[in-house]
Amino acid sequence: MPRQIPDHELLQVHETVRRFPAGVSIDQLAASLGVRVQRRTLQRRLALLVARGDLRREGGGRGSRYLPSSSAGVAEPEASYPVGGGAAEVRIPISAAAASLRERVRRPLNQRSPVGYHKAFLTSYEPSRSFYLPAHVRAHLRRIGQASAEAQPAGTFVLRIFQRLLIDLSWNSSRLEGNTYSLLETERLLALGASAEGKGARDTQMILNHKGAIELLVESAAEIGFNSYTICNLHALLAENLLPEPAAEGRLRASPVGIGGSVYRPLEGGAELPTIFAELLAKASLIADPFEQAFFAMVHLPYLQAFDDVNKRVSRLAANIPLIRQNLCPLSFVDVPERAYVDGLLGVYELNDISLLRDVFVWAYERSCGRYSAVRQSLGEPDPFRMRYRDDLKRLVTAIVIGGMDKSAAVAAIRAEAAVAVVAADRARFIEIAETELMGLHAGNIARYRIRPAQFEAWLSTWA
Repeated sequence: MPRQIPDHELLQVHETVRRFPAGVSIDQLAASLGVRVQRRTLQRRLALLVARGDLRREGGGRGSRYLPSSSAGVAEPEASYPVGGGAAEVRIPISAAAASLRERVRRPLNQRSPVGYHKAFLTSYEPSRSFYLPAHVRAHLRRIGQASAEAQPAGTFVLRIFQRLLIDLSWNSSRLEGNTYSLLETERLLALGASAEGKGARDTQMILNHKGAIELLVESAAEIGFNSYTICNLHALLAENLLPEPAAEGRLRASPVGIGGSVYRPLEGGAELPTIFAELLAKASLIADPFEQAFFAMVHLPYLQAFDDVNKRVSRLAANIPLIRQNLCPLSFVDVPERAYVDGLLGVYELNDISLLRDVFVWAYERSCGRYSAVRQSLGEPDPFRMRYRDDLKRLVTAIVIGGMDKSAAVAAIRAEAAVAVVAADRARFIEIAETELMGLHAGNIARYRIRPAQFEAWLSTWA
């Protein structure tokens, strides 16, 4: 068993690196420590500090440079991602380190150095001693995600919000893959099995596959875990009818794969991949904190690319395993911009830098908690986007209900209204909010739309 590195030795390395805000090479660092440290020993300490998020590494091989990380989870308002695009006021705040990483992964491909799988990124992580999420961030996520103070059987909380989660997670996870279904079209597909007009078979299959995978997580909450059975079967469900070779569903890949838009080349298939996959699952299983465990899955499952395809989808659902088991609010990726998520993954792929993906993960979990009313803590002020379009949304919902529109007609009406009344950059979010409002209508909230009970009952009979 490797010797545990004392905190004072790590602190010495960390404090020395902090004296070089522009970065320091391992040779420069060794000369500046004031004590003689073997190169391999210093490499191990640096790898652990990077894994914990205390330092970040730029470059690869002998050209690597180490830089101090800004305080993880501390938002800097001047660095952010817009949510909904354009002028929408809601934004994802990101740290200075994450903003710097974003600039690097957005450089043209010919200005980014090709890299392969870096095994030390995984092996240097020591469960319950290494942390990607600092203690104050983990405590914050637990405060907002705790659904009940009472001990309950695994999966109790998620069963209460199952239908809402099924739609949210299926739609948002598919949307992050470029799926073109709207939220309301997703709800209709999952409820009635009716595919949306004009949508490709692949988009339809992707959403139906999410339904099966989410049902596995919820129905088997007490049995699921970070083991080969759970992860491979998640893949089989998510990949059903989407891969050229059906036998590849739920099976580790044997051939090389590429990553579009990246200079990262994953590990070749073969004998080494199953060994690393087993190590990844073993480490994940030993992580005690559910949020650290969830984020570890979001980092390392896509980075390894264990399957021929569908790896990111597997990681997003696998991130919910510890949350479901411990009756915490699930992570549904509501409102997460595709560009922010992709940039965060590119930072992991190309630089083994988790800073941007971490900021996106924390914000996404806060947003998911705000989605589910059973979570006790309020998350901030009223959404200014909804306030801006309040009158448009009310007028639109009222027209759909009084007009007796079914779901197909409502989708068309919402898109038509968005095209006329909403600036282009805000349309996607406006459409989502309008569809969410319709799906949340019930006899107890129709008065705010000036809808009478008889009108509401008549509309419900056509809402299919």
